[in-house]
Amino acid sequence: MSDENTQPNTAPVAPTAPQAPVAGAPMSGAPMPRGGARPQGGQRTFEKNPRRNTRKPGGRDGGRTKPEFDQKIISIRRVTRVASGGRRFSFSVALVAGNRKGSVGVGIGKGADTSLAIDKAVRNAKKHMIKLALTKTMSIPHEVDAKFNASRVVLKPARGRGVSAGSSVRNVIELAGITDISAKILSRSKNHLNNAQVAIMALSEFRDKTKKVLAAPTLQKEQR
Repeated sequence: MSDENTQPNTAPVAPTAPQAPVAGAPMSGAPMPRGGARPQGGQRTFEKNPRRNTRKPGGRDGGRTKPEFDQKIISIRRVTRVASGGRRFSFSVALVAGNRKGSVGVGIGKGADTSLAIDKAVRNAKKHMIKLALTKTMSIPHEVDAKFNASRVVLKPARGRGVSAGSSVRNVIELAGITDISAKILSRSKNHLNNAQVAIMALSEFRDKTKKVLAAPTLQKEQR
């Protein structure tokens, strides 16, 4: 055998290149991240921060109080006014507002934007709000009927039947908080605003007049 096969392999070994730093691992001499070091593998570990989870009670609304009056839009229209420069568009909104405790009102608002018209309608409904004198079971004392323009309605107390009504009359009754009542629209009018107005006229028969009764004796004493 030749000596070439018995000699060990003494070929020079190439120097290894420096290993690249792992992504996310802190470099030597670099400051540590606020949440602590990130281990290899892409996982993150953070220390508990007492300043976190400072969400206010009540959910995302920050504990915002519920509005006093609920509202229900019964009619929204886009109206056009013809001027010298062309057509001017605006919105007209009619809605019912009530606290479900005996107070209810119908309001109308107009504006260039729907949100502006709704705000005006809510203010108008609060301005024309009426307080009802209902029974202990939140029902009306007796039967009553009313007529407004082409709309006519009859309201009757119905014990144990809940609310039996339709159209915008039902919205007025529900937002007023009335139960055990039956409402019948005797006209063929499909105008939601007129139907709501006639319901308000009928319920005005049960308007709370205690303030006027208490104020009457004082006026009589002053006149004497």
